Amino acid sequence: MHDDFIRVLLVEDNPGDARLVAEMLKDASTAEFHLEHVATVRAAVDRLSDEQRPVDAILLDLSLPDEHGLETVRRVVGATSRAVVVVMTGAGDEQLGLQALQEGAQDYLVKGQVTPATLRRALRFAIERGGQRLHLQNLSLKDDLTGLNNRRGFLALAEQQIKTARRQRMPFVLLFLDLDRLKYINDTFGHAEGNRALAEAAQILRDCFRQSDTVGRIGGDEFAAIAMNITGAHEHILRMRIESALTLANANADRAYPLGFSIGLVTCGPGDDGAIEVLLERADAAMYQEKARKKRTTAGTPS
Repeated sequence: MHDDFIRVLLVEDNPGDARLVAEMLKDASTAEFHLEHVATVRAAVDRLSDEQRPVDAILLDLSLPDEHGLETVRRVVGATSRAVVVVMTGAGDEQLGLQALQEGAQDYLVKGQVTPATLRRALRFAIERGGQRLHLQNLSLKDDLTGLNNRRGFLALAEQQIKTARRQRMPFVLLFLDLDRLKYINDTFGHAEGNRALAEAAQILRDCFRQSDTVGRIGGDEFAAIAMNITGAHEHILRMRIESALTLANANADRAYPLGFSIGLVTCGPGDDGAIEVLLERADAAMYQEKARKKRTTAGTPS
């Protein structure tokens, strides 16, 4: 919620129904709801892409000019990770409303049976349930030590980003990163120091990638990141950014050991396919090739 409003996006192509919803949400005593109105799924998806103006709840008609039925729900639910969806069905379509719940909607309302009180209550309850669900989901998708996505969280988010990239014919880069010499740090300085090294490495990666990218800790000393709209010609920029951050972190005179990553990188063009797990395997193999090269050039150094 922003500026003490619940921001509601109404997706409805019938002007009469849209006016009725606007009247129902008017409440001069509290001014609780701020309503925006679009008439198509495409317009809704475009509006939801504006992260600077987040939406709290979506009132979604299931019969629109560019989409009908459950596909409408799938499109809109897939376009937002934050806003809850309450669908509006016609009389006799309650079974469709129940099916919409299975597609990610929080609730459904039947047109002609809605009052101002029930509409406002449905929106408030949907937001409350959605917040609880998001909190529990975040607990299961985050790595406790670093605060990054865990393996499960990274795979889920990366899969969504890859689908979006392929639909929009956008190139992307997947990185598999291994924190160098973690065993040496644990054996020499203790596991508490090893945990500090992992947390510091995670912060370096967090700073090196954009907010729109996805970064995760997917194993003990293994990290992964996916950066959108990046081509092979820009790979060196990503590597230089990470190397510069490592150099800055290692410049501290009190450091007992340097931090470093071995990196495997896979660039995917708009026409490339392959599931996220397959792409991770390719990036993992490339990472081990880099680690092997490092071992050949630094023979005798603890690893």
